[in-house]
Amino acid sequence: MKKHFLLLSLTILSAACVNNRAQQAPVSGKTIFQTSQPWSEYIDNRADAVLVYGVGGEGNPLKKRLASWKQRGYETFFMTGIAWGGYQDYFTGAWDGTPHWDEGQVNVKGDTLWHGKNVPYIVPTQNFPNYFKQTQIKRAIDAGVDQIFLEEPEFWAEGGYSDAFKREWEAYYGSPWRPQDESPEATYLSSKLKYHLYYRALEETFTYAKEYGKSLGRDIRCYVPTHSLVNYSQWQIVSPEASLASLPCVDGYIGQVWTGTSRVPEYYNGVLKERVFENAYLEYGSIVSMTAPTHRRVWLLTDPIEDRARDWEDFSRNYLATFTAQMLFPQMADYEVMPWPERIYRRPYPTRQGSAEMSTIPGDFSARMHVMIRAAGDIRTSEEKVNGSQGLAVLMANSLMFQRFPVHEGYEDPQLSSFYGLALPLVKRGVPVEIVHIENLGYPKALEAVKVLLMTYANMKPLDSDAHTHLQAWVKKGGQLIYCATDRDPFQRVSEWWNRADEPFAAPSDHLFSLMGIPPQAPSGTYRYGKGTVRILRQDPKEFVLTAGADAPLMAAVSAAYGPLEQKNHFLLHRGPYTVGAVMDESVSEAPLKVDGTLIDLYDPELPVLSEKTIGPGEQFFLYDVRKAPKAPAVLAASSRESDVKAGKDSYSYIAKGPADTYNISRILLPSAPVQVLVSGADAPYTWDEGSRTLLVRFPNSPDGVTVQIRWK
Repeated sequence: MKKHFLLLSLTILSAACVNNRAQQAPVSGKTIFQTSQPWSEYIDNRADAVLVYGVGGEGNPLKKRLASWKQRGYETFFMTGIAWGGYQDYFTGAWDGTPHWDEGQVNVKGDTLWHGKNVPYIVPTQNFPNYFKQTQIKRAIDAGVDQIFLEEPEFWAEGGYSDAFKREWEAYYGSPWRPQDESPEATYLSSKLKYHLYYRALEETFTYAKEYGKSLGRDIRCYVPTHSLVNYSQWQIVSPEASLASLPCVDGYIGQVWTGTSRVPEYYNGVLKERVFENAYLEYGSIVSMTAPTHRRVWLLTDPIEDRARDWEDFSRNYLATFTAQMLFPQMADYEVMPWPERIYRRPYPTRQGSAEMSTIPGDFSARMHVMIRAAGDIRTSEEKVNGSQGLAVLMANSLMFQRFPVHEGYEDPQLSSFYGLALPLVKRGVPVEIVHIENLGYPKALEAVKVLLMTYANMKPLDSDAHTHLQAWVKKGGQLIYCATDRDPFQRVSEWWNRADEPFAAPSDHLFSLMGIPPQAPSGTYRYGKGTVRILRQDPKEFVLTAGADAPLMAAVSAAYGPLEQKNHFLLHRGPYTVGAVMDESVSEAPLKVDGTLIDLYDPELPVLSEKTIGPGEQFFLYDVRKAPKAPAVLAASSRESDVKAGKDSYSYIAKGPADTYNISRILLPSAPVQVLVSGADAPYTWDEGSRTLLVRFPNSPDGVTVQIRWK
């Protein structure tokens, strides 16, 4: 077998990218959404930009759909799938005269893995990017787009048995294909190849996009909408993830987190159940970590509903949980506010679990959703921190995806428990734990703010030895490292760099320890190195969550490394006038949290003003503190987007826009009580709150705009 090293391949591909970042101006679309539909009054949600999906056919061409949104004032970008899509002409042979059905992903039973009818998940061969560049990228650029989003580079872990994949194996490794179910090493090698194939496909496609755009005198930006590393590892999917952030031809990501990904149940304290808020917090954390040292642009996505049909009560509860989680990252302020508005606004769902009553989006749901969308457009990055002990982090690696399927030698990691075993004990105690990607350790500031780093090689492996050099240097300067693993999982023995050297190591951790003078297979204990310390726990982290009360050894090690740890049942963050947070169950107490101020409750569709908000376990909150508001007059919260704002000495007016068949509720700060409120030229009922000096007004939304005029003298 040839000695192919993934990182060498990635370095070569990186050099091939077109690096024109210095000439790029920032994209202005702070809030975005995606749809395959042309503009409609019913889905006009007033985000900044729309990702128009797919090149379309004769009856629904991309250029026509782009124009329909531009006419309504939207920035327009292009989005399509890289692992699946309406590419039947490629598979049937209509494109090049050769059928390519063998390039679908296939499992061990010989079954093709389908995304839809005649839409297989793709094995991205060398030929596929040629098709993709001609039929998708070139057409999109010719239609006028300058921002391209290629979503979800996904290779299912159970795939890897198609003829196309076998050919790619032989070309990449220089040896006959091996079925991934035969051994841990075959699984590992299969996953590395899947990882490489989508890395290569994106690099080639984005490089072409930038070169073609440059030939036209245009600057093309390229982004990857992708699930989190947490979710892909849970769902047993392999994707390039963090490695793409080092490519000059990749300008950033959309972090695709929503109820459907975050409701995957995990173990904590011996109980397997959904923990949507906590899971979403960790998912967003892993997305943020991917680009933290590279400063690439990231939009965080949440979805008011989800792919699987539920009910409106379920949608509402979990939408608030995921929206809250994304707002707890103050360094982020760009958002994809929804995918597929056509199904959110127009598709009926049960009103509640078990109910036969169906309805399209309820009025209070849409009002609150639009308040949240407007707030996402208004909120800015902040230097504030989530309350709690800072500087604790969990190390992740893309190779988390390599060990998920199939099970070998009876060694299992149920529900990704070795990751959650390190993270959830901290999250549930109100510690704002961060994620660090091992692929980013080469960046100088990757560990700058980290005091205690928790890691394991029970569920992942380092793809090169450089990561250990960076960890060694960090510990020597005073870092506190906690390593938790038995190092007995079968993937420790795959043929990799740590056991192919002149002095092979039985486990990758032994190489890391050797750099710090710690003996191989060192037992549990505390080891000093330089100004720092390494604490070894010879337990796989899954043990900390699979059994009730089993995380005590971990928490004792964390306390010894960190010092006094603030333990609480909530997270709270101030971002300008916004206050956001959550109170968790299964935590250190069941006590409610009280927040004082002059507060608009943004999660209440009536937008009440409160002097105190009490939040119980399992609840989240999103508040606007009027005391921190801009100078009056100003719209502070609304289920619409305002424009054409005019403020006079004793008057204030604007145009409010929102989708048809929804209603508007707005709370407006004024210098004094109004004497007249006109909506579309007619007197409108309103409520005045003297304590906050805010006006509350309600009226039907219109995508054409509703004129609001207020006079207070």
